[in-house]
Amino acid sequence: MTAAQPIEAELTAWRDTVRRFLADEVAPHYEKWEKAGILPRELYLKLGAAGLLCVDAPDEYGGSGAPLEFAFAIHEESARLGYMSLCSNMMMHSDIVAPYILHLGSEAQRRKYLPRMASGECFGALAMTEPGAGSDLQAIRTTATPDGDGWRLNGSKIFITNGQHCGVVIVAAKTDPKAGARGTSLFLVDADLPGFKRGRNLDKIGMHAADTSELFFDNVPLAPDSLLGRTGGGFGHLIDELPRERLMLAVAAVAHAEGALERTVEYVTTRKAFGAPVASFQNTRFELAKIKTDIEIHRAYYEKCRALYAQGKLGVTEAAIIKLATSEMEGRVVDACLQLFGGYGYMSEYPISRYWTDARIQRIYGGSNEIMKEVIARSLVGR
Repeated sequence: MTAAQPIEAELTAWRDTVRRFLADEVAPHYEKWEKAGILPRELYLKLGAAGLLCVDAPDEYGGSGAPLEFAFAIHEESARLGYMSLCSNMMMHSDIVAPYILHLGSEAQRRKYLPRMASGECFGALAMTEPGAGSDLQAIRTTATPDGDGWRLNGSKIFITNGQHCGVVIVAAKTDPKAGARGTSLFLVDADLPGFKRGRNLDKIGMHAADTSELFFDNVPLAPDSLLGRTGGGFGHLIDELPRERLMLAVAAVAHAEGALERTVEYVTTRKAFGAPVASFQNTRFELAKIKTDIEIHRAYYEKCRALYAQGKLGVTEAAIIKLATSEMEGRVVDACLQLFGGYGYMSEYPISRYWTDARIQRIYGGSNEIMKEVIARSLVGR
């Protein structure tokens, strides 16, 4: 038996564990949560108790120290089943915020936050985007001004995933407005600090249960140990962590497309038109063939990028390529799948309609695809 085989066996068993949790704790309630526009807070405690949060974080910080594939499997299974609200929230918490703290935080910061994040007691958010700034991180106007040994935080953020439930937020703020990219720093902001205010839970066209919020900071006092990483190093820290974020979006895009195809195959093989299964028509068969090919090609590149990330070699350009390619593929696939459902695909009672609306955000968040194209172009011809 090769070294890879025991890992694959463990990974298969792990996927079964994830599927059982989704079947028992998510499937019976997901429609209700989507209509409510938010996932229940107690779900995160159940996720933590089941060991499904921060799984690749080291044991000493509450994680399992598992290989990265185990974290990816959680998001693949939830995305494949169409639970993109849950997938998005968990990715932000476990695979964006937690790694920031693990890679940039002091020992005290790691021990303060990571065990509570792994248990689901404290949920994490990342606050970069601002009204009027969008994907232009250098245009942020939130400031952290010196105040004794600490800072005072003022400003606002928008489109913040986990904004309603978060217990800690990583906030990007200007510490030296005259220094350009070198004047931005990151701060760990506890949601119970005076001056911290959550705005409304924003109403979106998709991923309804994934709470997305405005956040406001009115003279929020930050202790000296609130700084995450280097003073003025915020922009560089964000760039360093973006490859993982964009790789995780690719994980969801590929699995989501696979789930849409599975549901479509099931539908066209049972649905009849003109006295024959829809799957018997040449157009249907050719469309399915095109969809399958599209997915498999992008899964192959995703697997390559995942291997590069595991080796510490996934660069900014490759991360932009995988995010751009897989999110565009996902959009094509779910649209083609919905078309094969005909009029029923446009009905909200059919899950394929949610695949379609949920997929649309993938070309926008994590850096819009227009920004991805610019990143890729700069690697070829510069500015």
